[in-house]
Amino acid sequence: MLLPVQLRKRKFDTHKGDYGYVFVLGGSPGLTGAVCLCANAALRMGAGLIKVGIPQSLNSIFEAKLTEVMSMPLYDVSGYLSERAFVQIGELDEKVDVYAIGCGASLHHSTKKLILKVISQIEKPLVVDADGINSLAGCLAVLKKRKTKNLVLTPHLGEFSRLLKLDRATIKRRRKELLKQFALKYNLTLVLKGYRTLVSDGRRLFENNSGNPGMATAGMGDVLTGIIAGLLAQGLESFEAAQLGVYLHGLAADLAAREKTENCLIASDVIDYLPKAIKKLRKS
Repeated sequence: MLLPVQLRKRKFDTHKGDYGYVFVLGGSPGLTGAVCLCANAALRMGAGLIKVGIPQSLNSIFEAKLTEVMSMPLYDVSGYLSERAFVQIGELDEKVDVYAIGCGASLHHSTKKLILKVISQIEKPLVVDADGINSLAGCLAVLKKRKTKNLVLTPHLGEFSRLLKLDRATIKRRRKELLKQFALKYNLTLVLKGYRTLVSDGRRLFENNSGNPGMATAGMGDVLTGIIAGLLAQGLESFEAAQLGVYLHGLAADLAAREKTENCLIASDVIDYLPKAIKKLRKS
């Protein structure tokens, strides 16, 4: 796989605004790390500006955890994002290039309403993961009514099972077929995570060959969401961003595992090894 032109070399006369503004929406009590992993992965992937939209009562936690990332405290209900926060998000929308939604968000009823409203009404590119996907279960009509033309969903097998209302064994047997059907039906890019992760936009199909069993640990999906969002922010189209993001995610994990072992691999290691993964692709 080759790096796209915009990731090979930056122009000398340039500034952070040239590389995209990513807004990460998520976080809830006990799940602040998911947002931080996603935001830091997008930043490491090369996006110019990252802002996290998080429950206002948890803002001090994010301020302590994140150094290069801005925070935007949003209306919440006892630490969970509130539907009322949609107005605040709308005030920022003109500046944002890409939204990453769902990491650590929870399924609080008000949070779920907020997520569905963002998916249906925001016109900018969206990457939806975790509880963003779980919020869509039983509400797939939202995907047909949405305004954005660029939507990437990143479910693992369990989340895809909830979307389709099919058992995991059936999906495993027919995963390529079901993946393409879903992506085509809803006109989106779908990333089905797992062993040999699949990416499809309903027409094209990519089967990933990077990655290792050490990636079976908490937070890996949050990192992938951030990587894909960072690539979208720099001008890649949805399928290309998902395809390259999945490959780089696995390649960084492979490089990290060589030094740290698969047993000791954690999600933040993938972020740390992204530079080596990109260097490896540049050489190829």
